[in-house]
Amino acid sequence: MKGVILAGGLATRLRPLTSVTNKHLLPVYNKPMIYYPLEMMKRTGIKEVLLITSGGHVGDFANLLLSGEEFGLRLYYAIQQNPTGGIADGLKLAEEFARKEPILVILGDNIFNFDLTASIARFESVLERDKKGAMVFGVRREKLAQQYGVIEMDKDGKVLSIEEKPENPKSDVAQTGIYVYDQRVFDFTRNLEPSARGQLEVTDLNNIYLKEQSLLCETIDWWVDAGTSHDELLQANIQVAELVKQGKL
Repeated sequence: MKGVILAGGLATRLRPLTSVTNKHLLPVYNKPMIYYPLEMMKRTGIKEVLLITSGGHVGDFANLLLSGEEFGLRLYYAIQQNPTGGIADGLKLAEEFARKEPILVILGDNIFNFDLTASIARFESVLERDKKGAMVFGVRREKLAQQYGVIEMDKDGKVLSIEEKPENPKSDVAQTGIYVYDQRVFDFTRNLEPSARGQLEVTDLNNIYLKEQSLLCETIDWWVDAGTSHDELLQANIQVAELVKQGKL
């Protein structure tokens, strides 16, 4: 399995902090935001990671991360020409890198401490048996604030639906920016149509797997989307600081 980190976008909601830098290079307590998904990749045992970002910032990432040796990884870079094209649009750039292997995808502004290793082992077992599949990760939140995809599951944990930013959420489970896909993901992204926002939505991609009943879901204990707003960035700093001081991160 190979890793893909999406670190593009314009981050207009975090201005003026992002007026001169990429949001994924902003600090979260004691290190840059982008370190967290890279460390999660390392923890799973993944050795090769593709970092996808915008052309104006790729040099900044390369100066900081170099070839990824600090993380025990081989790091590659790709440039997303359309930073507002959406997550699924960015994934298209990973096809040659993946070389028909499954991929673990993490959004660069996602901060969490859940060890993905067992979940990936479960996915690989299902993939070996069924030859197809995808996995999403959810977290329970009291207030979804109409800013996340929402995962509806039955009592046995089976995914019933995923809706992107619904006005009336069917559950309290937010879809995080952590995904695992089989090698067919690139064929699916090619057939996606832009949403009303003009983006290729990752929820539409996940719903393809849901329709064929090959979508798995795991829930994690805590997660912060640090790139959503100034408040979320502040919350990420506070939460990470507490965990570091407790020796839990």
